[in-house]
Amino acid sequence: MALSDTMTYPPLTEVRKNLRVKWYRCPIDGPKLRELTKRSDLQGWLQAGGHLALFLLTGALTYVLWAQQMWVAFALALLLHGSVGGFFFGTAPHELGHGTVFRTKWLNKVFLYLFSLLSWWDPFDYASSHTYHHRYTQYPDGDRENVLPIEPNLRPGQLLQLFTINLFGRPGRSFGKGGLFWAIWVTWLGARGQVAPKDAPITEWLDALHADQPAEHRKSILWSRLLLLFHGAVLAVAVLTGQWVLPLLLSAFGFIGNWARYFVGLTQHCGLRNDVPDFRKSTRSIKLNPVWSFLYWRMNWHIEHHMYAGVPCYNLKALAAEIADDMPPPRSLVGAWREMRATWRRQQSEPGYEYDTRLPAPKTGADDRADDVAGSIGDLAPEGLR
Repeated sequence: MALSDTMTYPPLTEVRKNLRVKWYRCPIDGPKLRELTKRSDLQGWLQAGGHLALFLLTGALTYVLWAQQMWVAFALALLLHGSVGGFFFGTAPHELGHGTVFRTKWLNKVFLYLFSLLSWWDPFDYASSHTYHHRYTQYPDGDRENVLPIEPNLRPGQLLQLFTINLFGRPGRSFGKGGLFWAIWVTWLGARGQVAPKDAPITEWLDALHADQPAEHRKSILWSRLLLLFHGAVLAVAVLTGQWVLPLLLSAFGFIGNWARYFVGLTQHCGLRNDVPDFRKSTRSIKLNPVWSFLYWRMNWHIEHHMYAGVPCYNLKALAAEIADDMPPPRSLVGAWREMRATWRRQQSEPGYEYDTRLPAPKTGADDRADDVAGSIGDLAPEGLR
């Protein structure tokens, strides 16, 4: 059991009053930053519409192969469909939740709710959680979206689920619902105003958020009921028509072949520092090929995202180039996993150990950023946290 599992935390109302983090942000000229924060409907359609189109294409291919009873090809296509659609779970709703993808605000909302509906995602609890995550990144009193230490798990059982279907995975430390059966159970509990099983690490955080933001909790309850209604309707149509492939394509895809989402997503904070006012120490950026970066909504530039969360995902690579001389070099995906695994092994004998990222020499010089632009997290915060 990690030390963090036995800790108690102050109410979030007290955290907002008493915890002030003076974040270090790499210097960048104000005009350049304002340029990078501009939102584009065209870029939004390319990212959100492109991802949805790819999902529909893999889904159509899977359906045709099912109809033709080409079972080996069907299984491979279903894994591809899950690998593409798996990034709906958390990744697409994350950036859309910030409200920075489209310039037109209602388009952000439409795609946010669409991706969330398909992937069993709760955008209301998550908006509360993620607002705290950005304001108090890896300060556990105010951010328990990822409670460290996190194990970079490569056990055979884990790998089997990642490369087939995750049915029984339990809700983990990050904001999620585990495998398919757990997702249904947790959603059922959420529809009744409850949270995950009491021994799940995310439960304490959800309880704290619900006490702090009851209005968002009420929205979450209604949303959980809508999730059950939608996915129940998909199942009913499948039973009535004999199209048993439909639940696989529309309800279970996020739990099938989700290896890619796991391997890239776990790198964000795993093994890094708590309680430091420098995103470069608590967050990790990695280099990815263009396809994975697209599916991951460019969140591989994760330090940059935390440092300037108002910058749309499609501008993060340009932001990274602007501040590169004041940043640690981005890790490769393999290098990040080696770092996380080595850190985890050391933490078994030194529970308090955290990897301390080496930084370049401090940069000095004029910086005329506008504070409201530099500290913006987009339109993420719910009404009670603005």
